[in-house]
Amino acid sequence: MGLLGPNGSGKSTILRMLVGTLRANAGEISIAGHDIVRDAQTARAHIGYVPENAPLYDSMRVVEFLQFMAELKGLRQRETKDALDRVCEQLALNGVRRQLIWTLSHGFRQRVAIAQALISLPPVIVLDEPTNGLDPRQIIECRQLILSLAKDHTIVMTSHILTEIEKVADRTGILLQGKLLAVEDLRGNPQAGDLEARFLALTAPQ
Repeated sequence: MGLLGPNGSGKSTILRMLVGTLRANAGEISIAGHDIVRDAQTARAHIGYVPENAPLYDSMRVVEFLQFMAELKGLRQRETKDALDRVCEQLALNGVRRQLIWTLSHGFRQRVAIAQALISLPPVIVLDEPTNGLDPRQIIECRQLILSLAKDHTIVMTSHILTEIEKVADRTGILLQGKLLAVEDLRGNPQAGDLEARFLALTAPQ
């Protein structure tokens, strides 16, 4: 599921409500059947979250940071080793496992951020502008990663770039000024190719 909209349309705000860092003033949000307010701990255990410009501990080595995040997520020591091996293989991090995070390129920092979200195998992965600041090759690799993750996880991601959503999402919600204007089916829909025209029409100044 992609959330598409201009900068300031409310995409990141919705994600912060989904993961429980911002409380909604109306309505309800459930993750895997668990209310994000009334059953916050269980709901959050079902989510892996990568905020835009995800904060990382620069003084830690990659493996130390991922071990720390695994501990925060409640993994046992034996589970942690297997999880570290899995995410480092999945995100192509084996070559930088012992490297200090501050020395990593932006692309590798993004991989580390996604790795920490995957370490506990949550059913829902939430990505806020995951390709922001990446170079063209890194953007392509990030797209491929998101498509591979979607085989085993529900992915909710945001972007203000229409083509990024088109290339990876099955459905997209179009937002403007905090309002959901439409939900578009991008797969198996003969009108999917008109997403650009639809977006322009919905978001046109009144």
